[in-house]
Amino acid sequence: MQLTVWTYEGPPHVGAMRVATAMQGLHYVLHAPQGDTYADLLFTMIERRSKRPPVTYTTFQARDLGGDTAELFKNAAREAYERFQPQAMIVGASCTAELIQDDPGGLAQALNLPIPVIPLELPSYQKKENWGAAETFYRIVRTLARAPSQDEPREPGRRPRCNLLGPTALGFRHRDDIREITGLLARLGIDVAVTAPMGATPADIARLPEADFNVVLYPEIAGTAATWLERTFKQPTVRTVPIGVGATRAFIEEVAKIAGVDPAPVLADATSRLPWYSRSVDSTYLTGKRVFIFGDATHALAAARIASQELGFNVVGLGTYSREFAREVREAAAGLGLDPLITDDYLEVEARISALQPELVLGTQMERHIAKRLGVPCAVISAPVHVQDFPARTSPQMGFEGANVIFDTWVHPLMMGLEEHLLAMFREDSEFHDDAAPSHLGHAVPARASEAPSTTDLAAGAQTPLSPAPAAFLDPAPAAAAPVPAVPPTPGQPIIVNWAADAEKELKKIPFFVRGKARNNTERFARERGVALITVETLYDAKAHFGR
Repeated sequence: MQLTVWTYEGPPHVGAMRVATAMQGLHYVLHAPQGDTYADLLFTMIERRSKRPPVTYTTFQARDLGGDTAELFKNAAREAYERFQPQAMIVGASCTAELIQDDPGGLAQALNLPIPVIPLELPSYQKKENWGAAETFYRIVRTLARAPSQDEPREPGRRPRCNLLGPTALGFRHRDDIREITGLLARLGIDVAVTAPMGATPADIARLPEADFNVVLYPEIAGTAATWLERTFKQPTVRTVPIGVGATRAFIEEVAKIAGVDPAPVLADATSRLPWYSRSVDSTYLTGKRVFIFGDATHALAAARIASQELGFNVVGLGTYSREFAREVREAAAGLGLDPLITDDYLEVEARISALQPELVLGTQMERHIAKRLGVPCAVISAPVHVQDFPARTSPQMGFEGANVIFDTWVHPLMMGLEEHLLAMFREDSEFHDDAAPSHLGHAVPARASEAPSTTDLAAGAQTPLSPAPAAFLDPAPAAAAPVPAVPPTPGQPIIVNWAADAEKELKKIPFFVRGKARNNTERFARERGVALITVETLYDAKAHFGR
């Protein structure tokens, strides 16, 4: 284990909580000490759910360790059933309680409750949150799914049916993706039988095999369960994740082939504006922008494809914290000629971003903090996320409307960055400074606050001149900066370079998303030539040198 300030994933029991919270009629009894109840806040505060997760904690304390903690668990499980009357129950231990080795599964089975009780073995010190969610969903499906009563061909006139697998609580835009993909399938003439885990009951899980095929929306969560359903019940699986215009079209074609429907009308009626916007004159200045991408594997891979193939960005970095999908990310990175970053250490991610100096970062909430500190635009594309990434409005990532949302989300930080740069560039202009009146209204431009006021009131009707302002209230004239003597560097010692005030001012005219690179190149240029003070001339000499 590693002590860290930030983490991309929680322990695996948090993944189990995400599945339990997404479902209905399922209760989770978690053997955990009092401090592990913090996980409730992830759902009530960040996701803004209106009710607590369906979780009962044993909440043992230090004084209980000398007694019978197993009896505490049995009492908690029995009381949870009596109070909540769930259709099924999952039981497990948190990372702390795992050390006690009380065997929650065996203890719960001994209670002989009249509902299915599904034990979870989640190794907290080897695996993490997404794996825990996938394992929990797989165990639930394997325990509850039942073969259909009859294996007959679809009756004439019945529309094809599919299951949507993978969406959970705390998922990045999962609620909105379900709505978008359900509508897309309806336009193809396909009904959704069950969406799971989100919104499903244990009874719904039991009838998963009755559908004609499964759609895996989030492989990190549903990949294992879908493979088992395909192997056990011979259900075909659609594995194309419809994020981006190209992937959505490929998804439609794959679904149509399995369901035996005609995809042409839906493909002809594609509603995404991303292709036109990415080709339009207003967007051509975005072409070739350097982009760094990091997140869960599903969203990172989709972002790399959209950035490179649909928006014309130059992907300079690609990585994931999903070690279970490292192979897929490595293959995608190799196709882009990149060295992939497979890590769950945010400090490694920050170091890579600093070294690559991208003009846009696409990542998680943690990359948002990193990019803000480095002064680089950022758009969030993946969990973990904060409260602002659970919007009240519908904002999908999947389907054609999801492509529209992606374009807006990714491009707006760059466009706002351009506006900020222009504002900074013209801030000292006599017409555009902060105190200037709107020029299109015909008003005279007032004097800057730093300028001495006129001694004559030019307003209509003024008869007497104004008295000059007392000298004490005027800004003193800035003293001439004393020249910095050139200090010869000590042999073997690195040169410490400084920036002259006029050079710093000139540097600020460079767009902020490449300013860091310009500063680093200029300082390197100065060190190589033994220049201790960077002037405007040095800045432009460096520009000419690196522009060759």
